[in-house]
Amino acid sequence: MKKRRARFSFVGYIIYFFAIAALVAAVFIVYRLFGKVWSAAAVGWTMFASILVLALACTLIDYFWRKLTVEKTVKKIFDATDRIASGDFSVRMEPSHGYTRYNAYDEIMENLNRMAAELSKTEVLRSDFIANVSHEIKTPLAVIRNYASALCDDRLPEDVKKECAEAVSAAAERLSALVTNVLKLNKLEHQQIFPVKKETDLGEAVRRSVLEFEDAAEKKGVFFECDIDDVSALADEGFLEIICNNLLSNAVKFTPEGGTVSISLKKSGEYAVLKVRDTGCGMTAETGAHIFDKFYQGDASHAQEGNGLGLALVKKAIDVIGGEITVESEPKKGSCFIVRLKTEI
Repeated sequence: MKKRRARFSFVGYIIYFFAIAALVAAVFIVYRLFGKVWSAAAVGWTMFASILVLALACTLIDYFWRKLTVEKTVKKIFDATDRIASGDFSVRMEPSHGYTRYNAYDEIMENLNRMAAELSKTEVLRSDFIANVSHEIKTPLAVIRNYASALCDDRLPEDVKKECAEAVSAAAERLSALVTNVLKLNKLEHQQIFPVKKETDLGEAVRRSVLEFEDAAEKKGVFFECDIDDVSALADEGFLEIICNNLLSNAVKFTPEGGTVSISLKKSGEYAVLKVRDTGCGMTAETGAHIFDKFYQGDASHAQEGNGLGLALVKKAIDVIGGEITVESEPKKGSCFIVRLKTEI
């Protein structure tokens, strides 16, 4: 949105100039009329009285002018800022003048309108975030509570107790992952984590992530296909870990048994290009448009395996270190996430 600028107005300055000019002219007129007729003392007192009367008139004119043009507008702005400070972000002010006659107060009103609109969006996002976190926390807590209660029953067979204990452990791990991801995302969004960008061995970082997810892939019957070159990139090792781990975790989660996850790392011009491709369910263009939103899960059938923060973390980490990520996907044909990071300044 193009920002409107206040237009310079001569009206106030012209009025002020003529008021002063009238005051000075009146004093000279009094002197010319009575200077040769009256005594010096009488002329002096007359001029003094004239100055007082005219000064009082100018003061009254200035007072009412300010009352109409300044104080009324300032009060309007003050009331609006007071409501915004109290949490009412629906405040919108109508500028006092048309576009071609904007003054500084109209510009302030426009800025306050934009600020209130942005705060309103932020408040909606905050409310949605809290609601989503609360929802995500309730599920594992309910599992832990129910299975923990079942474990207290001495009549429960040992094999059932083992299943309950495993369910409690899995729910606790999910809850721990949720808290960890929320804290990481919060720090990234509020720039509390500052990347130390340096030449980093991206190939080694990708290989470490692959090794970390080998057991999970093997248990699920998912195969890894790797084509990883020795490529360096300007990045932060901690941020690379967030990116690689979450992309691989997402790929393994959505790839069915017997499927394949392909990991490719190549240098293309001034960029290191990482591709993570799966043979999972894929997604529509509509789902792809929201895939990096917090808590968004396009495939509800996998909701129990994650919390919808992984790809949001990936996107934020990539934005912070100055890279880009895109996704190519079709329903029932899998997805391919493509990360581009600069290899040099």
